[in-house]
Amino acid sequence: MRHNKKFNHLGRKAAHRGAMLSNMACSLIMHKRISTTLAKAKALRIFVEPLLTRAKEDTMANRRLVFSELKQKEVVTELFQHVSEKIANRPGGYTRILRTGFRLGDAAEMCIIELVDYNENMLKEAKKTAKKATRRGGKKAAAEEAPAAEAPVEEAKAE
Repeated sequence: MRHNKKFNHLGRKAAHRGAMLSNMACSLIMHKRISTTLAKAKALRIFVEPLLTRAKEDTMANRRLVFSELKQKEVVTELFQHVSEKIANRPGGYTRILRTGFRLGDAAEMCIIELVDYNENMLKEAKKTAKKATRRGGKKAAAEEAPAAEAPVEEAKAE
């Protein structure tokens, strides 16, 4: 039975898995988007989201805790200086997984994992869909246009 077994071991020993997730997290933070298998992306999301939450508060303790996981000084600097500014007001859900199909060699399901606030195309689409016209708004706009159309007719009658 799988009682209390919450994370995917990915077919690796603990040290290999930790090193792989650390390297993938560093690549994600530096490049903002990486392509990988779906299983690794789901494991990476569990690994990296608590680190991003820690980066929202820039203290020495948080920097040390994040550095103990990532082990790259440049990545920690990038995370605390640039990435934390973008995610400051987001209450969670910092990553997005987009499925891209299957790999030709072994038919593994591939995906792109990215930081949500760095995909400008998705942000534009979200803003477009947020501004929906309501039925009332449509009637009100039509009612405002109708008197403007009737005004020249009344002027013609007056002449």
